[in-house]
Amino acid sequence: MRRSALICCWTCLLAGWAWAESTRQTAGPHDHPTVAVVGEDVADGHHERPDDPYMPPAPRLPGQGIVAADPVVLGPYVSVQVNIDDTGENVFADAGNEPSMAIDPTDPDRIVIGWRQFDTVSSNYRQAGYSYSTNGGRTWSPQAVLDPGQFRTDPVLRADSAGNIYYSSLSTTALDSVELFKTSDGGVTWSDPVSAFGGDKQWIAVDRTGGLGDGHIYQTWNSQFSCCGSTDFARSIDGGASFEPPISMPSPKLKWGTLTALPDGKLLIAASNLSQTAHHIAHSSNAMDPSQTPVIDFVMSVSLGGTTTAFAGGGSPSPAGLLGQVWIVSDHSGGPMHGNVYVLASVNPPGGDPLDVMFIRSIDGGFSFTPPVKITDEGVANTWQWFGSISVAPNGRLDVFWNDTRNSGMANFSELFYAYSPDGGETWSRNVAVSPVFNSHVGFPNQNKLGDYHDTISDETGVAIAYAATFNGEQDVFFLRVGVPDADNDRDVDMRDFADFQICFTGEEGGVFEGCELFDVDRDDDVDVTDYLGIRDLLNGPF
Repeated sequence: MRRSALICCWTCLLAGWAWAESTRQTAGPHDHPTVAVVGEDVADGHHERPDDPYMPPAPRLPGQGIVAADPVVLGPYVSVQVNIDDTGENVFADAGNEPSMAIDPTDPDRIVIGWRQFDTVSSNYRQAGYSYSTNGGRTWSPQAVLDPGQFRTDPVLRADSAGNIYYSSLSTTALDSVELFKTSDGGVTWSDPVSAFGGDKQWIAVDRTGGLGDGHIYQTWNSQFSCCGSTDFARSIDGGASFEPPISMPSPKLKWGTLTALPDGKLLIAASNLSQTAHHIAHSSNAMDPSQTPVIDFVMSVSLGGTTTAFAGGGSPSPAGLLGQVWIVSDHSGGPMHGNVYVLASVNPPGGDPLDVMFIRSIDGGFSFTPPVKITDEGVANTWQWFGSISVAPNGRLDVFWNDTRNSGMANFSELFYAYSPDGGETWSRNVAVSPVFNSHVGFPNQNKLGDYHDTISDETGVAIAYAATFNGEQDVFFLRVGVPDADNDRDVDMRDFADFQICFTGEEGGVFEGCELFDVDRDDDVDVTDYLGIRDLLNGPF
């Protein structure tokens, strides 16, 4: 079954590649076609707006282009398609990209993924697509959209401590405005949209510290395209029922970043500056206090060893998109790394290498940072490590994913890669490919990009990612969970863990003994040879 699914994926990939290349000039390893940008105003930086009319999806004729949404398998790593129809099949000739994900902390089996939904690749019109899972991502509900027929983009999903999930969406209900939807039942039903002010390429964070600001929703966006003058920050203190009037953060102004609430409730924002020449972190010490108007205390410069890249043209993996936003996360483990702050991004370093995944760390609450460290170990010049993203597990482990062209030598052929750190970024595991190769230039929905990001969430025993890829010859959304079999909970996968794995190993179709669930890396209810491959990939050292 897995082998046939993989063969099917390769067949679709090659077919899609042939179709794409038939409409473009032939591309060599470092000579890719330039593709015209549609739907993004590159001169303005990044301005998403409708430039095609809404086109309801045409009825699918019997037998027309049906592709089974089989799992996509590479060794022990099983990616499950999320944007499926009510029969569990892929929807032909649509597109889904730029996924974001939230997991209910009170019931981790409940997961919601949102994405930019294009009902047809012949139109640039997009809506707020979503699907939900009730069994930890093994299966997904049929794809749906919030507010059908309304232009929506830039989906961002996050959960609060009580298990409510919020879907932030840039819209055109007002000029460059953002609206927030809320679900309290894991995505089955949703509230009406609430105005959240905002602007282009917004991001949200939800305080889950258990402190004064628990439940607060913080939002930042690009002030170049704002609903309300130069404003670029807003807050909700009532669980998303309303947002306070937006404020303008001090210079340098920021864009394409993310936010994190530290364990003490202080808020940090990391992003690029408006000209994409530097990176900065904004600090607020009072955003957690509902009785005070939020104040951004100061904005400080940090070095990530390169600059943020966007709109890089046809010689890049995603011609009209960002190639990675700036991520900031913090450790809430209560362990030795508690309170650490981590910043990661795919950046263009000095020299000829177009993009690397770089990382910096702070142990003093974000006031000072280490020099940048390159996480990728590709050792190949002129390759792209793009869409880098990071999350922190409750036990302090760091998990990082990115798309990587190292094995193809071609900017439009990537694999999803993974690495982890057991010690707060002091050391990193070797890089592991966790998906087959896919052509990121296939299936453009009249807009030449695969979105601007993917999204990851870590738990004690593994990490989940929602990502877009083209295994079906078109853009689709996939869910993958990588198990990290750290049996002795020492924040490392080592020979002690491997010894425990050997006790649990049953071979083919042997089932899972009680207490051995951790070693079922591919979650097929068996600890077998494919799980051994996963253990081997993630093994970090002797002890």
